[in-house]
Amino acid sequence: MENVTIKVPNNFMLGAAVSAWQTEGWIGKRDSQDSYLDIWYKNNKHVWHNGYGPAGATNFYQRYEEDIDYMKEIGLTHFRTSINWSRFLIDYENAIVDEEYAAYVDDVIEKLIQNGVEPMICLEHYEVPAVLFEKYGGWESKHVVELFVQYANKVFERYGDKVKHWFTFNEPIVVQTRVYLDAIRWPFEQSTKKWMQWNYNKVLATAKVVNLFKDLQLKDKNGAKIGVILNPEVTYARSTATHDQQAAKMYDLFFNRIFLDPSIKGEYPKELFDVMKKHGITFDFTEEELNLIKDNTVDYVGLNLYFPHRVKARTAGWNEQTPFHPAYYYEIFELPGKKMNPYRGWEIYPQIMYDMGIRMKEEYDNIEWFIAENGMGVENEKRFKDASNMIQDDYRIEFIREHLKWLLKAVEEGVNCKGYMLWAFTDNVSPMNAFKNRYGLVEIDLEDNRNRHLKKSAYWYKQLIESRKFEAENDENYK
Repeated sequence: MENVTIKVPNNFMLGAAVSAWQTEGWIGKRDSQDSYLDIWYKNNKHVWHNGYGPAGATNFYQRYEEDIDYMKEIGLTHFRTSINWSRFLIDYENAIVDEEYAAYVDDVIEKLIQNGVEPMICLEHYEVPAVLFEKYGGWESKHVVELFVQYANKVFERYGDKVKHWFTFNEPIVVQTRVYLDAIRWPFEQSTKKWMQWNYNKVLATAKVVNLFKDLQLKDKNGAKIGVILNPEVTYARSTATHDQQAAKMYDLFFNRIFLDPSIKGEYPKELFDVMKKHGITFDFTEEELNLIKDNTVDYVGLNLYFPHRVKARTAGWNEQTPFHPAYYYEIFELPGKKMNPYRGWEIYPQIMYDMGIRMKEEYDNIEWFIAENGMGVENEKRFKDASNMIQDDYRIEFIREHLKWLLKAVEEGVNCKGYMLWAFTDNVSPMNAFKNRYGLVEIDLEDNRNRHLKKSAYWYKQLIESRKFEAENDENYK
């Protein structure tokens, strides 16, 4: 099959991402500064692969200078991470800053800028303070929304003149989906209505922080922008039949449009209110709040895209004795013959990049956006080491190449996508999977003091960033 040369636009971001809790570790953290992830780990450690969790992570807290040197070597144009809300403050009610942690964040941002890497900062990547989770139920509480705005104000005051890329949340739907909808993570409480309230309060919190951002005039002062990072699951129906199409539409409503629509368009789909009322799961809201959401949409969005989601109409009856779950309207469809990443259990279908891009153009007014996460997790990568001790991760290179190929095809067709951020810069801890599946351009050697080694993909990515082009297969579908 012939290859095609894909060119990358000069202003197109090519970077990588990690989060605070997945990299920092607990060195320097006070006992009172646990996040939700920290108390989950403490209360339910046995479900984390080989017992690894946020306690050690990659020790970015002490080794960030070394890691940023690697970023410079690779040539990353941008690096996205988070500020750990639970560590940034020592008093969450009064927004009293932990000066030691804030100085660390300051150093990270300064060193990134000095090395030509643009920092992109997220205010919450699952790091809601444990005390707020235990005292108020976390994002179930409107009071926590107000505390988040206070925290954001302190962060903007401190770094608003240096950072130009801001985000309220990373994947705001995830924690409550695992905890309250599917009840598969500590503390294992099934409450669909609580799930819906968390969803709403995070949308409200984003709007309030956007409003604060405008009041502080950060866009006027240094061209800064604020957005949110969402993880829409690109959803395909099993067939063209009406019942399967409706199943996909309902899945999309509950898991994608529930954040995309209010964040970008400023309003929820009417059908969401209808279905919430039908099932008794309507979130607590006021008209004043809905108006605030309408008036404070985001400047841009980051989208985390990894795999497609395929659904079909239900073939089994619904047990009316169980609480409502969106699966009332759909079942998962397993596509025969699909290409898989067997380690993560995810389908590999690079065309999601193109399909989501066209949707952003056609349904969301072609808002500016970028890929905030995309990557491939593989287990036991050490077996791919060569004689020079370098991991030969050609599978990751192929994964990036194919996804970028489809993404840039969308850009050629006028889609307003401004960049691609690989997950992840280094191997890092993931919820439950810990270090089982490795995602990084940079290996973290757990047996050797968490020392770092560049993988083959790091050198390939470096070449891509320098040359702004790459070779890819010109397969039938792509043509």
